Amino acid sequence: MLTCETPTPTQAIQWKCVESKIESRRLHYGRFAISPFKRGQASTVGIAMRRALLEEVRGASITCARFHGVLHEYSTITGIQETIHDVLVNLKEIAPRSDSNDVKEAVSSVTGPKEVTAGDTSLPPSVKAIDDSQYIVTTTQPISVNIESKIEKDCGYRIENSNGCIGGEFPVDAVFMPVRNVNYSVHLFGSGRATRETLFIEIWTNGSLTPDEAINEASKKLIDLSTPFLHMRREDVSDLYPGDDESSSASAGSSSQISDVNELEGKLSKNTFIDQLELPARAFNCLKKAKIHTIADLLNYSREDSSKMKSFGQKSVDQVSKSLWEHFAVELPKNELHIN
Repeated sequence: MLTCETPTPTQAIQWKCVESKIESRRLHYGRFAISPFKRGQASTVGIAMRRALLEEVRGASITCARFHGVLHEYSTITGIQETIHDVLVNLKEIAPRSDSNDVKEAVSSVTGPKEVTAGDTSLPPSVKAIDDSQYIVTTTQPISVNIESKIEKDCGYRIENSNGCIGGEFPVDAVFMPVRNVNYSVHLFGSGRATRETLFIEIWTNGSLTPDEAINEASKKLIDLSTPFLHMRREDVSDLYPGDDESSSASAGSSSQISDVNELEGKLSKNTFIDQLELPARAFNCLKKAKIHTIADLLNYSREDSSKMKSFGQKSVDQVSKSLWEHFAVELPKNELHIN
């Protein structure tokens, strides 16, 4: 007697924080569980969230510092233990939290002898130093030290050129990355057609954002990035083809539009990098060594051609063929086309 497994009703995807701890002022940790996903969905979300957390979450950083009467970053000042370059490196390590998107100014005005830290800096109301003990400079004599800093908010890194310094103003290589590291893993539960996935995401931040704030901002950024596709119209896609005037498009009718969309999808998929195939490392590295970088490059090889590539056996051919079909619904040609 045959029995059919009844799939469970679709459940809303939910998330929760399963672990949270503050390892230090400059290191916060959070672990999140998101489920239930259908098979394959958790990896899709995990990859996107990791990229967004590391590259799209905004943070604040000192981008410029001004020292009155100083002409060069390797200058030394009597009564100050460090060179100006050393001070700039220390300022780069300060992790401010800014609630404003505008450029803000901070001032460190101290009379020595004293060990100057971030806590000695006067900050605007919208900016806070996460770690007041962050070291800046040591004055060994009773002299006054005045450092004026600019604080900006952005994403990623900003490498500055110090050749254009004017009036003692020196750029600082800024790190606008509150998220220091992200890991994700996928775990299966259930069986058969009812198999589902749980996505676990681990986040480490520098303390200027908590991990739950970071994952919230990354989620909003992903939604903003994908919103334009919700408003895409079929006629907009057709306009991407050169040589199609309005009269020919109008007379072609809906079947022509569908054909154009299918053709465009084919062109786009062929220009896609093979990274999207999510191949095992061995197969992926072999293709790269053969200078196969896109799907179009890959389709210049038949199954027979592929099997002749160095260190690329039948198992790798099968893996590539399966991944091509699953991701782009195309197959490797069967007849011999190209011999590497």
